[in-house]
Amino acid sequence: MDAIPFSGIRKVFERAKTLEREGRPVIFLETGRPDFDTPAHIKEAAKQALDAGDVHYTSNFGTPALRGAIAGKLQRENGVAYDPDGEILVTVGAAEAIFLAYLAFVNPGDEVLYPEPTWVNYAAVARLAGAIPVPVPLRESNGYQIDLEDVGRRITPRTRVLVVVSPNNPTGTVQSPEVLRNLADLAIRHNLLVISDEIYERIVYDDQTHLSLASCAGMRERTITINGFSKAYSMTGWRLGYAAAPQPFIQAMNRVHQYNVACASAFGQAGAVAALTGPQDCVTAMVAEFKRRRDMVVPAINDIPRLSCLNPGGAFYAWVNIGRMGIGSEEFSMRLLESAHVSSVPGTVFGESGQGYVRFSYANSYERLEEAMRRLSRFCE
Repeated sequence: MDAIPFSGIRKVFERAKTLEREGRPVIFLETGRPDFDTPAHIKEAAKQALDAGDVHYTSNFGTPALRGAIAGKLQRENGVAYDPDGEILVTVGAAEAIFLAYLAFVNPGDEVLYPEPTWVNYAAVARLAGAIPVPVPLRESNGYQIDLEDVGRRITPRTRVLVVVSPNNPTGTVQSPEVLRNLADLAIRHNLLVISDEIYERIVYDDQTHLSLASCAGMRERTITINGFSKAYSMTGWRLGYAAAPQPFIQAMNRVHQYNVACASAFGQAGAVAALTGPQDCVTAMVAEFKRRRDMVVPAINDIPRLSCLNPGGAFYAWVNIGRMGIGSEEFSMRLLESAHVSSVPGTVFGESGQGYVRFSYANSYERLEEAMRRLSRFCE
């Protein structure tokens, strides 16, 4: 347990909430959740399920209706066919799906390759499983695209799993189709299991295209696709995610799942069915607003001397280079919070390569973001 750190994101959040309780006008830009309400038709479906007495255990795998809706979505949007009876597992958030994949397939001493910077769970859960997390650095100089040579140099006889996160948290990078196809070839050559985290797939901008790794030639049989409802449908508190993979993989993951949580909430799953099968204009509108905010935040950051930020192609984060400020990420983030009352996440939370960066979430109102940029500018001055 001493090797498993507490989440640095939650540490910032708790300090920011303390300042807010003291009456400080904090602008929260650290949390990775959409600031929109869950769309009404999704909530209504859950209410109806509650009223109908849908309050008991479901199958460990999830309700047939939701598994069918997920299979339809994956076929329609991602070009990958899965049997809803055996190749899809509904989980308590995408976080549980990651936990299940590691516990099911990684032995103590195995090595897990993952891009860095990236979401903290990939290294922490590997350690929980007794595995060795091996970071593959993402570099600003090539737009944070995964470098195939960097991956190849880190593959050893103990490498079992390759993690791909696209769009990425915290950089907002959408891995190019060319990069993903090259990674697919590498995974096949080295017989690697691939965990493809696609939770931000619907939140992409401009001409960016999301490609599911499982749709690449030879990849369906070695890929666990992880996704969920938290980001695209603003359902973070519902705790609903899923994994899609060949039946032997899902069966192994369910061995862990059934003893961990048994199943996701029954009435929550009814809401998730409505999310996938109902109108999608809510997603389109939310993404359009995120783009509007990005198009204000990123230029504002780049106008501040000694700060820089590449334009993210997806998600809702600005990954800001503060290297020319002359102080480390944690000091910058805490001083910004304490003196300017703007919360951010130190880049080091996402791995050692995050030193010299901070992450801002633009999942906040346009007006609050404008004020945050003014405070950031004065702070840097």
